[in-house]
Amino acid sequence: MGETTGRSLRADAERSVRAILEAAERVLAEDPGASMEQIAAAAGVARTTIHRRFANRQALIEALASSAARQLARAVDDGRPDTAPPLVAMHRITANVLQVKSAWAFALELPADPDGEAALLHQDIGRSCLAVLKRAQDDKLIDEAADLDWVRRVYYALIGESLHGNADDADPDALATRIIDTLLHGAGPRT
Repeated sequence: MGETTGRSLRADAERSVRAILEAAERVLAEDPGASMEQIAAAAGVARTTIHRRFANRQALIEALASSAARQLARAVDDGRPDTAPPLVAMHRITANVLQVKSAWAFALELPADPDGEAALLHQDIGRSCLAVLKRAQDDKLIDEAADLDWVRRVYYALIGESLHGNADDADPDALATRIIDTLLHGAGPRT
């Protein structure tokens, strides 16, 4: 019975942390100066609960950034960047990333501690992106002379602009199709 109680306590703690992080994303997106108490209220937890889970506001911010980066990394991994055909991987990753970035926009814009988990995850994501682009280049989807780092930066910009200009909440798959089409074909006429 002690083991079951321990598991349910851990599950409760995980739910509390998840609720706090989700509330922190919402509250801080609206008011970056919001207090821990405001975040606790939005999460539906006692002020002492948030202080027990996070030593201070900076610890909460770092946990928020790491949680969002982990979700982004899972979104990329779910697109099977190493095994799916490059065009399929690019589309799936893009749709997944759009969903995560729209849900965690505040957290993903936080400056990452260079030695922190979030920064390391973003580096891994960048490497995965370059690997998919290299596979696309090998499949002749991207010009062989293209600078893949530049292509990656343009791809990231297209995702960012899609999110900023997505007032009508377009479907992530439809947006992903537009992003990939623009990345691979530009805006010029089809030949």
